[in-house]
This record gives sequence, structure tokens and C-alpha cells, in this order.
Amino acid sequence: MSIAAHPPAAPGYTAGLKEALTGRRDARFVWLCNFEAENEWAHRHRGLPAPRPPARGPLTQRMEELGALLAEPGDTLLLGTGLDPGYRRYAERAGLALPAELVVPAPPGASAADTSRAVLASPGTLRRLGELARDGAYLMPMGNTALEERIAAETGLRPAVAGAAVTERVNSKIYSRRVTELLGLRTVPGHVCESVDELREALGPYDTERRPLIVKDAYGVSGRGLFVVDGPAKAKRLLRMAEQRARRLGDGALHAVVEHFLPKKADLAYQFVIDRRGRVRLDFVKEALIVQGVPGGHRMPAALDDGLHDELAKAAELLGRRLYEDGFFGVVGVDGLLGADGLLYPVLEINARLSMGSYQGRVLERFMRPGTAALARRHPLRLSGPVPFADLLAAIGDPPPGDGGPGAVITCFGTVNAHAGEGGSFRGRLHTVLFAADRAGLTALDEKITAALGRVAGIEGTS
Repeated sequence: MSIAAHPPAAPGYTAGLKEALTGRRDARFVWLCNFEAENEWAHRHRGLPAPRPPARGPLTQRMEELGALLAEPGDTLLLGTGLDPGYRRYAERAGLALPAELVVPAPPGASAADTSRAVLASPGTLRRLGELARDGAYLMPMGNTALEERIAAETGLRPAVAGAAVTERVNSKIYSRRVTELLGLRTVPGHVCESVDELREALGPYDTERRPLIVKDAYGVSGRGLFVVDGPAKAKRLLRMAEQRARRLGDGALHAVVEHFLPKKADLAYQFVIDRRGRVRLDFVKEALIVQGVPGGHRMPAALDDGLHDELAKAAELLGRRLYEDGFFGVVGVDGLLGADGLLYPVLEINARLSMGSYQGRVLERFMRPGTAALARRHPLRLSGPVPFADLLAAIGDPPPGDGGPGAVITCFGTVNAHAGEGGSFRGRLHTVLFAADRAGLTALDEKITAALGRVAGIEGTS
């Protein structure tokens, strides 16, 4: 099978997003990268009978620094902690001019990291955002929730995205499944469950010893809210927990989907944008790297022939039209799957918000060349103490020359030392994008960088 090289976004990736969302390529955005907006959307829905994930911790909050490489120089990026000065100089030397930073003070006594709530608790930040609003800026959250709507209302910033209520609705995995079926797209076998009785019916007919099932919380994120049923004992345990909760609350409501586990060739991630007039533009298709149900990065270009790529593009057009009919416009990321049998399942879930792939646009535009390959990677680290940026840069090396040659770009440094100072060893994470002539070159470069990181003082391990 010949592989078609489908390049990433056309020149002006971020400007193109702005044009779709506001009608102006030169619009100025205030970016608020509220990772795990699903936690806010989930409050009014009853998911699987397990503890809700905790409020965003320091590492998740520091991921908002990924927005620095998506935003443009005339924009403003809201941050709980400012960018490392060495990292800022590095990015600008690499030709990636950065936005202004607006660091939001944490509320007194706050134990959880949440930039949106911190903004609402900071009169000084609200005043500054009001000034930006009077200059014509837009608020661009990663995902729009009631918190970001309050920020827009209190500051006068114009939202660049659809309202929070419709955004919440279309981000449910129940919505994803129903829309996929309604549009006649190939759908993973399974069921929507909105009650404990429906969950019992969905689990009952299947021999889960031979055919595992995946049960997903309607608003699960990053592998949380996902339950693998690979035997009768697990099915009974899940049902028992759901029934106990229903008896305790006097209500059997539940919001989840149950789907068959399908053997696969590849996980896929693609993004399209719906503008305010309902026009749909496919931005990219990438191969998603999933590690134990958790996103681990992307490989580009995806190994799809022209026929499969066209099938995915048609699905994106259908999905975009339907989302617009339901009141949504904006950026949409979709997870799909290429089955081991070669069949394309275009929708596992719809994420009507920015996704990890969204943040790579300007970096790919700057360094990736037609016919070459790229790998967006997150490197898990075990650390004995904080690691200076200069030490990591020495291990990673300078950015690639921009002519298709090999190299790596550090896309988020703040996540490395996010848990420093909590006592003892801690876990961190480094985000990079690797570039090489082909996939074999990416593998070799990845192995080289992983080995080099293991030799950095303060890093005890890379897994």
C-alpha cells in the first residue's frame, strides 16, 4: 500500500483558526488552556461509579504552557506560572515568536491549580483583561465551560467559541455515539447507557472472556473514567457498584457508553474547524499513540492511503455540518480507529475543543517538510530534584535546521519540574516534537533522546 503524504495545516495555521472563529486572521486572542474542561462539564452528569478525578494538579496546570507555541506574538497567554526565561529565549531563537504572558496569582489558601478560578478571584487580572477587551481581544479557551463564560461576561472579552451549554452537550461520548449512528458512519458495536438497567442490558449478552468491552464515562478524559470488562467478574463488579449507588441515591441514572474492544492497526486523531457560517475545513490527520488508554503523542503523517484519507475527510464534513446544526462552531478533534481488518471507524469520540494535536500546528509549520516525518512525544520522567532548562536542552540538542533535517523541539518545559518542592523524588513530563526523514529516523532519534535524558543529573528514570 502506498502511503500518501498529507501535510499538516496550510501556512498560517493559527491565523487560519482565528479567521474561522472570528472572520479576521489578525484577531488578537487571550488564550486560556484549561486542560480537562471535562471535569467541569461532568458536574451535571452521573458517570461510572468511581471517584471523580481530583481537581487539576500542578502538572496538568503547567500543560497550559503548550499554548505558548500555538498563540501568536500579538496574543496574550494566561498562566498560573510564568514561562522559564531560558525556555522563552530558546523558542524565540527557534523562530517561534511567543505571546505576552499574563501570570494569574493563585487565590489565598488555594490548594488546587485552576487558572480559570484564579482569574475570577483576581481583581487585577480582571482589570487587565477588561483593558484587552476594550482593545478588541477575544477570549479563546481550550474548552468552554461556565467558568470561561463568567470570565468573558466580567471582562467584556468576546468569546471566540460557541457557548458553554452547547459545548458541554456535544462533548459527551453519548452525543458522539448517537451522532455517528445518525449519520450512517461505521460505528463501533455497542450501546448508550443512561440508566443502570441499560448498563445491565448492555453487559448481559456478551461473552466478555473472549470479547472484551470498554465502558466509558460520558465525560471521561485522558484514560480516566474508562473501565475494561474482560471477564464476568469485572462485569458483575461494575454492575454491583452501579446498583449500590443507585440504591443509595434513589435514582438509577447513569451516563456512559459500552463498546466492543476492536483489534486495530492504528488509532487516529484528526481535527476540523467549523466557522461561524458553518463551513468545515479539515486541518490534519495524525496517528495517535495510545499507551494503556492514555494519549502518548502523535506520529505524522498517518499511514493512510488516499482512499482512507478521503473517507475520513467525508466523515469530517458530515460531522461538522451536524455539529453546526446543533449550535456548535469552533475547533473539533475526533478520535478514530483503523481496524485490523482495514475498516475505518471514523468516530470513537468527538472532542469539540482544542486537543493535544492542536498545539503542534505552528511547530509543524515551522520545521516539517513534505515527505518527512514527525513524532509528538511526551517523555515521562522520575526526578530526584528540579532540573534546569539548560541541562535538558543539552540532552535534547538544538532545534532542527528547518530543511527537513533531524532534530527535536521542546514544546513544554514547565511540566518537568511541576511537582518539585513537594518533598522526595517526584514525577515530571517533558513534551517534544521530533523530526526526521522517515519513521525509522524518528525511532532512532527517539531512542537517542531517551538515553540522553537518562544521563541528565536529577533524572532517575524515563518511564
